Amino acid sequence: MRKIKVLIPVFNDWRSVFKLLENINSEVSTLEGEFSVIIVNDASTESRPELLANLDSLKSIKVINMKENKGHARCNAAGLKHVNEKEDFDYIIPMDGDGEDRPEELSLLIEKIKNYPDAVITANRVKRSEGFLFKFCYLFHKYLTLVFTGQTIKYGNYTCLPKFIVNEMVNEPATWSSFSGSLAKLVKDKKSIPSERGTRYFGSSKMSLINLLKHSLSIIAVFKITLLIRSILFLIAYLFLMVGKISIITLIPVIGVIIMMISVIALSKRENRKEFNDSLKNIESIDKIK
Repeated sequence: MRKIKVLIPVFNDWRSVFKLLENINSEVSTLEGEFSVIIVNDASTESRPELLANLDSLKSIKVINMKENKGHARCNAAGLKHVNEKEDFDYIIPMDGDGEDRPEELSLLIEKIKNYPDAVITANRVKRSEGFLFKFCYLFHKYLTLVFTGQTIKYGNYTCLPKFIVNEMVNEPATWSSFSGSLAKLVKDKKSIPSERGTRYFGSSKMSLINLLKHSLSIIAVFKITLLIRSILFLIAYLFLMVGKISIITLIPVIGVIIMMISVIALSKRENRKEFNDSLKNIESIDKIK
């Protein structure tokens, strides 16, 4: 029987996580496999409430309590490293803990690995629920990534990862900065399922336009060499076409590309192998709540 670990990073949003656990328990009750959940508590400042629900379809639930808050991406990376080194598993399914990664799609992921047991399965967004401005910015982010890196990335953390891929990811420094960027770098042939962005269980989304920009540049930073080459070629071609037409207006694209190059180089320093290797030292305790 396949041993599947669902990995959920959380910072304070315990109500959403506990509701997600109930929904995961309901969804996996009819699926083949042994399901366990590992929650990575990113140094939450709010106390974890008592788990009252009877989650009988889940083999176990553990909470890894971190000493210092490192942010969502690094919290997720540390969770992957812990599971890879300390747990017995066949697959890891990382999920956001707020309900936007829909547990109803777990059945699609599990059905897919029956046909492709050694493949990475990604949940590719086919429908989003944000407002027009955010959707426009997200579309711009996708095309920007495609133009400057050659990568089309339609997925986030919500994936199904075979054990050997998890091992590769925890040895890739880019995972410490960008999960989806690292996965795109390491795995070229992926299978996918269609995924709709769910509605948050409680509260409002933490993915602001600023966070989306940082997320986009963090992905691009994984492919910084490709970015630099394409950016230089763009600048040479653009300035050649603009000879005799240089003005403040025509220089805007040039300034934009230069700012992007500088930002990406700065963000690429987040790919810190030593910090990633030492990330488990940030664990304060591990609670088994089921």
